[in-house]
Amino acid sequence: MSNVSDASPAGLEPLVRPGWLQLDAETLRRHFDRSAFRVRHRLADHTLMQLTRLVELARELPEDCVEYNAGNLSINQDAALNPRNGLSVAQTLQRIETCRSWLVLKNIQDAAPYRRLLDECLDQVEPLIADSDPGMCLRKGFIFVSSPGALTPYHADMEYNFLLQVRGGKTMIVFDGDERALLSEAQRESIVSGGHRNAPYLDAFADRGTAFALEPGDGVHVPFSSPHWVRVGDEVSVSLSITFQSRRSARTIAAHKVNARLRRWGLQPRQVGESAALDTLKHALYRGAVRLQQLAGHRS
Repeated sequence: MSNVSDASPAGLEPLVRPGWLQLDAETLRRHFDRSAFRVRHRLADHTLMQLTRLVELARELPEDCVEYNAGNLSINQDAALNPRNGLSVAQTLQRIETCRSWLVLKNIQDAAPYRRLLDECLDQVEPLIADSDPGMCLRKGFIFVSSPGALTPYHADMEYNFLLQVRGGKTMIVFDGDERALLSEAQRESIVSGGHRNAPYLDAFADRGTAFALEPGDGVHVPFSSPHWVRVGDEVSVSLSITFQSRRSARTIAAHKVNARLRRWGLQPRQVGESAALDTLKHALYRGAVRLQQLAGHRS
């Protein structure tokens, strides 16, 4: 049975007024990217989060920015076998109450109104983490729309995330992102190298996660690489994920990519996080390789 976190951190008051997020500086200082924690927000009634507006957004975004499938998945779902729902994107959104589906609109920052909303939220976060994680970059937003009872399989995202519940309820179970038993080094390398985010889930993991029951106005910070899975409640769920990277996460991703290459060459590289000096070297090697590729591209 997972640990349950229903209580909000003490002293959770908005530090920026007006602002969409309610953030406590001490909570972020102590827990950002170390453990999952609750936040509050004021986006539940925002016009950009209404289903009719999301249908318009789905039409505006490139086709590869919309992912959807049937919502009757398993926690250990093979991504290659995700069942389709037989509907178009617009039909899925219009019938979301009854079509038992799951849909995500990716990279919503490419639509100007949503980019402004994303920046308004993350501009509140950035100064509170600037000392520990400077260099916020690659701001991205994702909107998840799910039918009642839909399940999002066990997976991990290599980014910092604030998941904000806008409509309906869901339970998110979040696990320790540093535990290689929960997400192996090889799985991390696969994700940063373009592999699917879904990961194998074992029954032995059940007691190692923390469950966050989320209703409109609730949110949760999901640390970098922390595996999680989600179960939607009895109503349609709409959630907004605001994500970003930092200098530190960029170094981690680069080190994983270098390790993936070394592993393909038959070597057994040191695990990322074991040696800051090695991780910094791998980051430099990765940046050098990217730069050489760019120069080669300009010359061809």
